[in-house]
Amino acid sequence: MKLRTKFLLFVIVLHAVALTLSWFVFRENRWIFLVSELLILASLWFSRSLYLQLLRPLKMLIQGAEALKDKDFSVRLLKTGQKEMDALIEVYNQMLDQLRHERTMQEQQHFFLEKLIHTSPTGIIILDYDGHVQQTNPKAEELLNQMPQLLEDVQALGSGEARTLTVNGVKTFKMQKSHFIDRGFARHFVMIEELTTEILAAEKKVYGKVIRMMAHEVNNTIGPVNSIIGSTLKAHELDPAHRGALEVAAERNHHLNGFMRNFADLVKVPPPDKKPLSIQSLLQHAAQLHEARAAEKHIRIQLSFLPHDTTVTGDRLQLEQVLINIIKNSMEAIGSGGEIRLIQQTGAIVIADTGPGVATPAEVFTPFFSTKPDGQGIGLMLVRDILMAHGWQFSLETHAPGDTRFTIRFPR
Repeated sequence: MKLRTKFLLFVIVLHAVALTLSWFVFRENRWIFLVSELLILASLWFSRSLYLQLLRPLKMLIQGAEALKDKDFSVRLLKTGQKEMDALIEVYNQMLDQLRHERTMQEQQHFFLEKLIHTSPTGIIILDYDGHVQQTNPKAEELLNQMPQLLEDVQALGSGEARTLTVNGVKTFKMQKSHFIDRGFARHFVMIEELTTEILAAEKKVYGKVIRMMAHEVNNTIGPVNSIIGSTLKAHELDPAHRGALEVAAERNHHLNGFMRNFADLVKVPPPDKKPLSIQSLLQHAAQLHEARAAEKHIRIQLSFLPHDTTVTGDRLQLEQVLINIIKNSMEAIGSGGEIRLIQQTGAIVIADTGPGVATPAEVFTPFFSTKPDGQGIGLMLVRDILMAHGWQFSLETHAPGDTRFTIRFPR
């Protein structure tokens, strides 16, 4: 039973009893009976006034509570003129204003957080309670599309754990997993940050310093030694054995000097001078440069073009050097009697060869790493540095024996 009903029943029963008693007590004295009736009517009027002063504000508070239940913070209560009720209504209105302010701030912070996550250059993956991917930002979607295997590494990562991952021997990522509390339960998120640029810059700084020191010491040694050898060969009559030994020593010094110049040139690669150039023309020129050498080794170089040419912006000399190094590696991998295909694709160039493949594709872009006994390990380093300076993506994959592909992707 509602409080209003209880109050009305109490007032009706009380005044009915009072009316009945006044009739039996004062029925012989009509004037006193009339006075008692007037007092009962005054009591009824007072009861009505008390009802309006107490139950109506209470009804307003009940309506306000219903608005709070529906999360409607726009309803404010008007003051009634009663000190006690007005104090309660003032507290209610202040609470409502604070709740409305907090919700506005929360919505603004949520919008800011969503915007920050959406535009972040760091990949962010938010998982649900079961550890499945629930939400990703554009950067994370891009990374997952390029590297589907990344999702397995994300799932295997423990809470609070961080790990670095190198893809194709070129790109390095740092993955870190953490958690937050959502409605009393822990949910995890993963941040994926690319460290390639920073790592390569630090790496180049280190090996550049080492190469400069080595080149300085080698040049300072080779110059005087070759001068002494030359003077000895001219000034003295030597027997064939000694003359041959000195000539071999001079030749080896010459090769060592060239060896160090190659390393020094790697450090001094200038920024690309970008100009519009034709992809088909670039591939044709690279093929022509290797035709004679390929013919000696019975290797066919085939060109596969799209019906339409593609124009890109890049440094022609540097990009030709990239193709020269890649084709040279393909020819050395094939040895003799094989095929190299230069393929133009939409937004990409593919250099495919029929060689045995690369056993460790993740390591071939490592500085000074080479699978050849006399290799210096700088050819693909140069390729890597030039392509990354252009902002082009690349990968080296062996799909099967006799099917190795170096893919270069350029922006369209």
